[in-house]
Amino acid sequence: MATSVFHRHTHAAMPTAVSGEGCYLIDQTGKRYFDGSGGAAVSCLGHGHPEVIAALQEQAAKMAFAHTSFFTNEPMEKLASFLVSQAPAGFSNVYFVSGGSEAVEASIKMARQYFLEIGKPDKYRVIARRQSYHGNTLGALSAGGNLWRRKMFDPLLLDMSHLSPCYAYRGQENGESEEAYGLRVANELETEILRVGPETVSAFIAEPVVGATMGCVAAVPGYFKRIREICDRYNVLLILDEVMCGMGRTGTLFACEFDGVVPDLITLAKGLGAGYQPIGALMVSEEIFKAIQSGSGFFQHGHTYMGHATACATALKVQEIIQRDQLLDRVNKMSALLFKALHTQFDSHPHVGDIRGRGLFLGLELVEDRASKRSFASSKAVNVAVKKLAMQEGLMCYPMGGTIDGQNGDHIMLAPPFIMTENHVDEIVSKLAVAIDKAIIG
Repeated sequence: MATSVFHRHTHAAMPTAVSGEGCYLIDQTGKRYFDGSGGAAVSCLGHGHPEVIAALQEQAAKMAFAHTSFFTNEPMEKLASFLVSQAPAGFSNVYFVSGGSEAVEASIKMARQYFLEIGKPDKYRVIARRQSYHGNTLGALSAGGNLWRRKMFDPLLLDMSHLSPCYAYRGQENGESEEAYGLRVANELETEILRVGPETVSAFIAEPVVGATMGCVAAVPGYFKRIREICDRYNVLLILDEVMCGMGRTGTLFACEFDGVVPDLITLAKGLGAGYQPIGALMVSEEIFKAIQSGSGFFQHGHTYMGHATACATALKVQEIIQRDQLLDRVNKMSALLFKALHTQFDSHPHVGDIRGRGLFLGLELVEDRASKRSFASSKAVNVAVKKLAMQEGLMCYPMGGTIDGQNGDHIMLAPPFIMTENHVDEIVSKLAVAIDKAIIG
């Protein structure tokens, strides 16, 4: 079919989604697809939720948009108050944007401005990790460690340091405890800060649970506590990117709660608005906010649609439903069932090397040889085949390649809606098993 749309891939022949119902999307032929990845870990309330749609329509009818250089608006104020009331101690304000890349871009710029406001103009460097993903705008892409996404645009990117990820399946040595491994890779941050000069470093950015690039890899216990200690020692801001893993996806509203660490800035998006409207946010600590408030008085940044009234009203309703219906309890209950089913199905599978994640944010790493952890040749594009075959089975999952180093390795990510039921567990696992076996074994 001829199209005037510039799609993600110009050779792709995709079905047309025409409607959504709960955990399912439906194409033009009437075929139903279980949304096992929530799109990209977005659709936490599924599709067609009547209360969310009503909130969207009500706000759009009342006032869809008012530019924030002229007005504040009630939905933005209420959503900010809600998020601050639920956030870890020390957060006082929220800066709203339209998506995850914008939130990360704002966090990097806010870290820089904070140090200017407090009289430390030499602090500008950002340190990040390899095999991370922080967005596709140039600043966010510079922070990200996804080599495939970076390669084409390398000449345009900012110079940022990248450390080892906390990736126990691949990085933990024989005889090394999880705690010792975590400390070893966390200490790379201190080494790099000292190498470039503590007086020049403004921030360290990381995903509490790495999403699409590595497939739901959570840090080992103690890793982020050590990272927090190092940041405090050298007056470096800790930015935690919860765009994908936050807003309940990993079983707590903020993913950092699990690690017992409070960062200085938190980026949010995806599950914040559940896909009903584009929205992102940057949670800001009271210390950073007061430094800017008592200094220049304004954040030298901005976007046209920041604080969009309809988007904020919609996101507020999403979050109220999650809280009212105790859906985080459901996330943890369904997580236990889904993990159990995945282990039952795949623990003896010769080509599933690791099953990992937290909450309803789960990853499976595919390998050619389970014992040696040898990955498939990238030329085989196993992840591409799994996605295609899963769609044929009526399952949306999120496979990607380059898991190990940006070129080698394949994984599958699952991030189903919080509203899934026990019956959906069997559907996910059985359809995924068929897709994996057809892709690898034939």
